[in-house]
Amino acid sequence: MQAADVMTQNVIAVSPDSEVREIASLLLEHGISAVPVVNESGKVLGIVSEGDLMRRVENDTLGRKSWWLKLFAGHDAADYVKSHGRRAQEIMTPDPLTIGEEMPLHKISRLLEKHRIKRVPVVKEGKLVGIVSRSNLLRGFSAAAAEASVSTDDREIREAILKEVDENTGVLVDRLNVMVSEGKVQLWGLVENQQEKMAVQVAAENTPGVKAVDNNLGFVPRGVGSL
Repeated sequence: MQAADVMTQNVIAVSPDSEVREIASLLLEHGISAVPVVNESGKVLGIVSEGDLMRRVENDTLGRKSWWLKLFAGHDAADYVKSHGRRAQEIMTPDPLTIGEEMPLHKISRLLEKHRIKRVPVVKEGKLVGIVSRSNLLRGFSAAAAEASVSTDDREIREAILKEVDENTGVLVDRLNVMVSEGKVQLWGLVENQQEKMAVQVAAENTPGVKAVDNNLGFVPRGVGSL
């Protein structure tokens, strides 16, 4: 299996000029913990995570340092921008690692472990096309453990399901991960309610080439973000 088989598509992304409040709202609204920062051509410039936003919260909570702490702490321009910046380009982690659609899952896993990151953007011809998180990898390894193989037809089925869900059900596809192997579909991710869960299943069942659907969709915890 490769990145293209497990990545989350329709990635929520922001521009370099997006404001911090807007980014925080997106994370809460979509139940995610980070967003890529892209320019007008779709090139990934950086990533803003919950950790980047927390630096601002900690700064606001601590307020001004005592004079004696300043004597020992010194000043750092980069830290100041990170903790006081108001736009994505000011607080993001710049030049993040990216991968191609063809990278095997085991290499992605090693990459995440080596660099101690939770997710990595997927690019094609320099443009953002998806993102692979730890949860995407776990689901991929689960399918691989069952000696599953992925064909071109399986990828076409996956694309068709995601397109149908996105265009006709009202369900947010950025919360979903659809995996297809030998025509057998696994549905993972989060939806708002039972009706949305069934809508995704029906969309999968009605897609040509689908032999079976394993619906593992869960419900979005109220007030709690996901990966």
